[in-house]
Amino acid sequence: MSLSRRELLRTAPLAAVAVGLSSRFAPVARAEPLVVRMNEPRNLETPLSDLFSKETDKFFVRSHFAVPEVDPKTFKLTVEGHVGNKLELTLDDLKKMESVSREIVLECAGNGRVFLVPQARGLQWGHGAVGQAKWTGVPLGAVLERAKVKAGAGGVVLIGADKGAIAEPATPGAIHFDRGIPFAKAKADETLLVWNMNDEPLTASHGAPLRALVGGWYGMASVKWLNRIVVLDKPYGGFFQTLDYSVWDRPKDGLPQLVPVTAIQPKAVITSPPPGVVQLVRKGTGGMSGYAWAGERAVAKVEVSADGGKTWSAAKLWAKSEPFQAVEWRSDIVLPRGPLTLLARCTDDKGNTQAATRDADRRSYMINHLVPVEVAVK
Repeated sequence: MSLSRRELLRTAPLAAVAVGLSSRFAPVARAEPLVVRMNEPRNLETPLSDLFSKETDKFFVRSHFAVPEVDPKTFKLTVEGHVGNKLELTLDDLKKMESVSREIVLECAGNGRVFLVPQARGLQWGHGAVGQAKWTGVPLGAVLERAKVKAGAGGVVLIGADKGAIAEPATPGAIHFDRGIPFAKAKADETLLVWNMNDEPLTASHGAPLRALVGGWYGMASVKWLNRIVVLDKPYGGFFQTLDYSVWDRPKDGLPQLVPVTAIQPKAVITSPPPGVVQLVRKGTGGMSGYAWAGERAVAKVEVSADGGKTWSAAKLWAKSEPFQAVEWRSDIVLPRGPLTLLARCTDDKGNTQAATRDADRRSYMINHLVPVEVAVK
């Protein structure tokens, strides 16, 4: 499937702007390792050159409200609601439980929003609101077992200590950031309550002293500064999964309804060559490389195109793909002379492939349509 010239022309220029890169003849100096998307609350994007870096200080930061002050020494996690045993757990209590460590991708639901046309409300992320880290903590399911969840549980609400008001759409005054997840996902092995990131204690910007990590789902579910969990006997209808972080679903009965954003969609991103770069290389040399991920699924294949999607060839995965993780890929495709439109697409192990064009029903979330990279080879 190829993109129309109109789609290429309106999308490609945004790619260069979004990642803060330009031609080699006009290098951009960065004042800090992360790209500032909002000063307060602080929202920082990983530059394309550092995508999936193992360094925590290069991991993107997403905050809805100001960072709250939480003292680890007096911190308590409350578990209440539709349970037989209300809990108040300190950080030491949690650390005495059997801990696990998992490599898991975390991606903001609005990652890639700058590529939407027309421009959509929200932070104008490029490709860099995504990263992978080694997370250490205790399974949420184990904590819920201690709380003795009653029969008929329908949802688990994760609530952070951060708090504020939003003007559009309006919240009922100041509210805490929270997110509900189904009981089945709460009990899944990939859903954790974590206190370490890359073998170091969580930093304040990443949710210290405790955050949720809901593997395979977009980052809005991985609530930071977690201090309260409420089990409900029905699904949750809070602000951040109805008015915000929701998309349109069109069932067969023809009655569209808003449903919460959940699972990460398959995506491949080109990191080399970066957009706008003029490659001063001999004809017939070059290549492409980048990363791909597919949320709860493994990456089955990555394909690349140097002609705007008219023809495709298989790229090589550098490692065996695993669910919840990103995989690096490379293609030795011959890059001929002239202006080129490069594309990469990912297919997961269930056969889901990135679409060529944007699905408007996803509003400003779950952005995984193909984004061209324009380069010139001389």
